[in-house]
Amino acid sequence: MLASNGCRQTGAPRADAGPVRHYPISGRVVGENLASGEIELDAAAIPGFMDAMTMPYRVADAAVLKQVHQGDRISGVLDVTGDGTTLDQVRITDSSKEVRDPVPQSLMKPLVPGEAVPDFAFLDQDAKTVHLSDFHGKLLLVTFVYTHCPLSDYCPRMSRNFAEIDKSLAATGPLYAATHLLTVSFDPARDTPAALRSYGGAYTGNYVNETFAHWTFAAPPEAELARVLDFFDVGSVPAPGGTLTHTLSTVEIGPDGRILKWYGGNDWTSAAVLADVKRALQPATAGSAA
Repeated sequence: MLASNGCRQTGAPRADAGPVRHYPISGRVVGENLASGEIELDAAAIPGFMDAMTMPYRVADAAVLKQVHQGDRISGVLDVTGDGTTLDQVRITDSSKEVRDPVPQSLMKPLVPGEAVPDFAFLDQDAKTVHLSDFHGKLLLVTFVYTHCPLSDYCPRMSRNFAEIDKSLAATGPLYAATHLLTVSFDPARDTPAALRSYGGAYTGNYVNETFAHWTFAAPPEAELARVLDFFDVGSVPAPGGTLTHTLSTVEIGPDGRILKWYGGNDWTSAAVLADVKRALQPATAGSAA
């Protein structure tokens, strides 16, 4: 029996993560990533929790990555808490005969610091067109989600992290004025301005009273979606049941519209990003404070 762990955390769920729900899960291994400690699983639907989809799950024991192979069929138990998902009690039910490289090449390519960001246009929660150049002069944090994402440690985690960042910056004065947050949906067909307004208001905690002065929620036009996702290195493909199989990408863009830092996956914390923001803006905010 192999023990493995889900998309976000390693080991057992945190004691303060709330009640644990257990779901049987099975599927075919699509790939493994030794660097991130994840298995990507094409999983069958879990009645009462999620439709069939392909998602990466982090393993608790690195040895698991050397024992499962692309094409293997596995079964296990998905432990779900408010803090994330954990794939446990993994068994290989059908071993693959495929010949493969021992370390699959990652599909993600880091964005290069200093690279100029194209002036993409989006439709925001107020049904107004905004361009990335509208935020020039401020440090812009951008992350990508879709509002129907069923896994709490993927899109909802990105939005919770941004909510923490937004509240922390609001308490800083000069830093708040020198920054802006942008959450971009890669599901523009369903994430209409009304849907984004409702979603954004829930995460700020202001609901219908949210002004979105510091945190914008938007989606690109369908015709521009592929170009936006390609630049920001977001993979997104339709999956059964109306879900999307996708990667995660969060970017820090400088006041000059150039990449400062890229955060792939869901391992980054709001505290780490805040520290990066403070370092990037320290000279400017010190000058404004003086």
